[in-house]
Amino acid sequence: MSNNHTVITILGSSGGVAKSILAILNHSANDASDPVHNLIRHSKIHLIDVKQKENNYYNKLFSNLENQFIIHQFDLKDTERFKKHLKKTETKIVIDVSWADTIEMLHCCNELGVYYVNSALENTMIDENEELFEGFPLIERIRIFERNKHSFQNTKAIVCSGMNPGVVQWMALELIKKYPLEIPQACYIVEHDTSFYVNKDNTKDNVIYVTWSPECFLDEAILCYPMFMKHRSPLFIYEKVYDLEFKVTLGDKSFYGCLMPHEEVYTLCRLFDMEGGFLYRINEYTTELIKANLDHVDDLWEYEMKVLDPSEAPLEGDDMVGVLLVYDGKERYIYNSMNNCEIFEKFKTNATYFQVACGLYSALSTLLLDSIPNGVHYVDELLLNTKNNYGQYLSYYMSDFVIGENSQTDGLLLDRMKKLKNTRDDI
Repeated sequence: MSNNHTVITILGSSGGVAKSILAILNHSANDASDPVHNLIRHSKIHLIDVKQKENNYYNKLFSNLENQFIIHQFDLKDTERFKKHLKKTETKIVIDVSWADTIEMLHCCNELGVYYVNSALENTMIDENEELFEGFPLIERIRIFERNKHSFQNTKAIVCSGMNPGVVQWMALELIKKYPLEIPQACYIVEHDTSFYVNKDNTKDNVIYVTWSPECFLDEAILCYPMFMKHRSPLFIYEKVYDLEFKVTLGDKSFYGCLMPHEEVYTLCRLFDMEGGFLYRINEYTTELIKANLDHVDDLWEYEMKVLDPSEAPLEGDDMVGVLLVYDGKERYIYNSMNNCEIFEKFKTNATYFQVACGLYSALSTLLLDSIPNGVHYVDELLLNTKNNYGQYLSYYMSDFVIGENSQTDGLLLDRMKKLKNTRDDI
């Protein structure tokens, strides 16, 4: 392949995150000011999925890239075939938004010196043996990944670079850097997603509606115990996620979110000795549906699951994602909020997926344009330990950040907790 062509392979190309990162690359190919414009407009983009879409799907949505796509359909569990693909196509960088095993994909890329970026950790062994890891799948994914992470020294990789994890680490470090003499007691990743159908007649009974993978959402919402970090250690509350809510205040915005395990909480609060947790509230319909089924949560897996897709029916609402730092007697916050109507009009996707794609784009640009050392980097490690322009690339598509301060604090995690259900006498 000519040196004038950057070869990109996207894994999981039929999914919602892939649609969003392709929407950004489609824009990049036609925008001379975009940092990676020259690389993208001359690129070859290979699209791999186990259930692949037709050429027309890609060409219609991403017309600026129409002559650059090559589609493939195969299972990424066939790692030998995947390595042959990387070698034959001379792929420079892999964007992994599939459910393939992260460690296996990194092994393949590392063997051939291919760059790698993803938005979250995946482990097929844990997915296929959920009963063995019930309550703790996320921390087990992290534990297994950490055991292998330092063995990949023939690749440059940025892992967990979506919105959260990903962009939120950049937010947290930006806010911490502004006040270097003040050490936060806690760092909470916060998200309030109000996305839902404009026309409520599109709603059916007993459907799990979310703006991203419903299976992954339920994994966090009903399969895991609430997790937080304290003294650089992960701790768990022996309650159902939706039996507890925690107060979040961001200036004039306020909501109660559920405590869920997340990669960025682990990585940030391992680097800094802060209490940390991820506090998340989704649309009220699905929130109430889960609460109504807490005595038989396993039934929720049998319900219909639906991604809120604005190309099927118009969406209203926003996805607000940010960071709340707690100090003695006050709080500071930073957040980004994206509106579904505005994002769909320009990029034909929902706000949640677009935010994730912004993090992937930033990592992709960093790997293509900056000189970072070999190895696997979480976003917070990348920002602290290397010279890079991750934040500059991020701001090209995500420029609106609200920064503010609360003159008082709701305290640490347990001070914020509202228990929705009385402790059972028979426990």
